[in-house]
Amino acid sequence: MSKFNKENEPVCEIYCYDEVKVNERKVDLQQQQTLPVAQIFKALADDTRIKIAYSLSQVDELCVCDVANIVGCTMATASHHLRLLKNQGLAKYRKEGKLVFYSLDDDHVKQLIELAFIHSKEGQE
Repeated sequence: MSKFNKENEPVCEIYCYDEVKVNERKVDLQQQQTLPVAQIFKALADDTRIKIAYSLSQVDELCVCDVANIVGCTMATASHHLRLLKNQGLAKYRKEGKLVFYSLDDDHVKQLIELAFIHSKEGQE
């Protein structure tokens, strides 16, 4: 017989079902660096930055002015968001004269962006 909370959602009647799995996961989790991962997702949690990251995942690189045009913001705003992505290790840049070109830092970042978009489309079909 299941118990229910105030919101009429089922709740466990026991404290720990599989103690071995729980203890293994606790040890594993203690060995992981979770803060850097959380910071990656926090950086991508902004609508403008995810648009920028997605755009960069589709091409080799983009100039700051092109990023601004694509996402519909000012160059200053695009530059701000690109700098944040760079500081989080998600993007890199190169200068060519007065122009600054950004790209995703590596293929892992591209895969992360692509998987997020694939996953978001799964619920819409």
